[in-house]
Amino acid sequence: MPHAIRIHAYGGPEVMRWEEFASVVPGRGEVLVRQTAVGLNFIDIYERTGLYGGALPTGLGREAAGVVEAIGPGVRDLKAGDRVAYASPAPGAYADERVLSAASLVPVPEGVSERLAAAALLKGMTAQVLLRRTYKVRKGTVVVVHAAAGGVGSILVQWALHLGARVIAVVGSDAKAATVRTMGCRDILIQGRDDLAARVKELSGGQGAHVVYDSVGKDTFFASLDSLRPLGLLVTYGNASGPVPPVAPLELARRGSLFLTRPVLFSYLSKRADLLRSAAELFDVIGRGVVRIEIGQTCPLRDVQQAHRDLAGRRTIGSTVLLP
Repeated sequence: MPHAIRIHAYGGPEVMRWEEFASVVPGRGEVLVRQTAVGLNFIDIYERTGLYGGALPTGLGREAAGVVEAIGPGVRDLKAGDRVAYASPAPGAYADERVLSAASLVPVPEGVSERLAAAALLKGMTAQVLLRRTYKVRKGTVVVVHAAAGGVGSILVQWALHLGARVIAVVGSDAKAATVRTMGCRDILIQGRDDLAARVKELSGGQGAHVVYDSVGKDTFFASLDSLRPLGLLVTYGNASGPVPPVAPLELARRGSLFLTRPVLFSYLSKRADLLRSAAELFDVIGRGVVRIEIGQTCPLRDVQQAHRDLAGRRTIGSTVLLP
């Protein structure tokens, strides 16, 4: 019998249970995937704690990679044995196997392992959307990246540098600063030690950043706003320190007519053409060595409780892969 991690109540890591479930035969347009690697993301913690609500019991996890085991009627472009990966708008990736819509799957190219695909897809497509669509980063753009040693942050740093941006990385420790320095980033600030806004202004010649990518949330929100130049954009895309409290629009006006957005990846990838384009661009920069995905740690899927504790405690480097 296959197994999955499920929760029956919101709470800490201890609410996650390793449970058996019955295999499902794929229906029309569906595919059964035997999962070999599952990606760990902060959104998994948000869903476990009930930040987003939803019906219980439920599974967790948004991305995985594996091998097609069976296809349902009407599936034309996949066959048993194909290697695939996905990033899903619905939780449930913490499992040995899963039935999914064929339209939600992307092929894993040669030269990319399933572990790497699971570590990279959700985080990497998030980075692609943030850099190429939410704000069009180009040569000379001044970019601030919070949690720059983390899964999404490390991809943002490398990709933005490749695009010619001036990247100012924010990390939580000297050890993480050393990690980001190996990516070629020179301007690195330590959260809680450096005056973020003052140092960003100093490093940008008194102007401030064009765009700040902030996945930390509550603890850094106003410092991020204060780091922007007039007409700058704050992209708040995560809540590692807790959700940002309600903010009056006047706070944007008084700092120079700033812009604020809270993007959701799947709003950008609702069309299959956009999904395939985003994944292809990601795998291209990985294949060319522009972006290096570091799998900092692996963990058996059934032991995911400790992986959640480490991620929430910011004790991880790069991506964490869970192994079914």
